[in-house]
Amino acid sequence: MLLKAMQSHLADMRSVLGIDAAWTAIQPSGVALVVDEGSGWRLARVAASYASFTAPAGAAPEARPPGRLPDAEALLTACSSMTGSAPALVAIDMPLSRAPITARRAADNAVSTAYGARHCSTHTPSAVRPGRISDDLTASFAAAGYPLLTGGTPEHALIEVYPHPALVELARADRRLPYKAGKARAYWPMLPPAERRTNLLSMWDLIVALLEREIGGVADALTVPTPEAPGVALKAFEDKLDAVVCAWVGTRVLAGAAIPFGDNDAAIWIPAQSAPIPQQIEIYSKSP
Repeated sequence: MLLKAMQSHLADMRSVLGIDAAWTAIQPSGVALVVDEGSGWRLARVAASYASFTAPAGAAPEARPPGRLPDAEALLTACSSMTGSAPALVAIDMPLSRAPITARRAADNAVSTAYGARHCSTHTPSAVRPGRISDDLTASFAAAGYPLLTGGTPEHALIEVYPHPALVELARADRRLPYKAGKARAYWPMLPPAERRTNLLSMWDLIVALLEREIGGVADALTVPTPEAPGVALKAFEDKLDAVVCAWVGTRVLAGAAIPFGDNDAAIWIPAQSAPIPQQIEIYSKSP
């Protein structure tokens, strides 16, 4: 009886798989799974690579997260093993489309029009980047029962998301949050490297705190690196953070609190403004 009750409980859980997908096969991709057991969303697992996410529980952590092409079946199988059922939604940060991607799409232009003034314009995709990776990823998830969703009610679907405007909405900020490790010099050009890193880690602390308000367990799973951490550790943390953001957007889509920007071929889903935060965010307050 207890086993049947546990199995029934697992089957009733909803989950969202979030993927910060690399545009090349040589770079790692962050992956996060969040679940709703009826009392709110919590983070079930987060990893800095596909290999780490699909590895057996208790496997040794990777010193350097490897790059790999996405395997939809392996990812969905890993999710089912953790929750007892397939995800309700897969949310991916990568240009996706029902039609071949050769240049900027209506979705890219729509987001850039809506969020360009807040420094959240999209990157321009092409037939080369992400190219075949995007085509294969869309096709493989569709074959697994997750067709690309560009509007309407989500139910076992694949969606495209974009962390920059999502975080702007989460933080109620007036411009893009400066949280990319590789752009710290551009964010704070007049500061020495040590102070840039301090600002970056402070921003990560803030984002983790904001996500913790939406998804339990984020703060425990995402421990912000120390100032002395090597670059590979910073990149791994950033990829995991983006994956959790992707999953959070998926939860907002399921709640009917997100908007698709685009057309029937491709749409980028962005959350509507979330609840007010208890303090004002001054994104560049530590700049000179």
